[in-house]
Amino acid sequence: MAMKIRLARGGSKKRPHYSIVAADSRSPRDGRFLEKLGTYDPLLPKDNENRVRIDTDRVQHWLAQGAQPTDRVARFLEAAGLREKAVRANLKKGEPGKAAQERAKARAEKAAAATEAPAEEAPAE
Repeated sequence: MAMKIRLARGGSKKRPHYSIVAADSRSPRDGRFLEKLGTYDPLLPKDNENRVRIDTDRVQHWLAQGAQPTDRVARFLEAAGLREKAVRANLKKGEPGKAAQERAKARAEKAAAATEAPAEEAPAE
């Protein structure tokens, strides 16, 4: 059975509250889980200690059993010191779109032409 440590959403509309749970990867997001491992309240300030609460002993138990955390839960575990910080590179996200790249190229060509033109027209004395 493939195990995941993931978030299960609770709370009302526009007021999210998440439980950090150990669940079978085939079960639905808010469906059946084996154990509740903590909570996450995204509405609290980032410096509040109650924003993310994790039962570290049980998380370590499930990690030892082979459970894989989702990306968001892995970040929580890294912040808590339960997991090594992974290197993440989202290279496509930081690149500008095609139109922006074309505008930047045109601007660079225009600037290069502008700097070359006055140098050629300068009279020699």
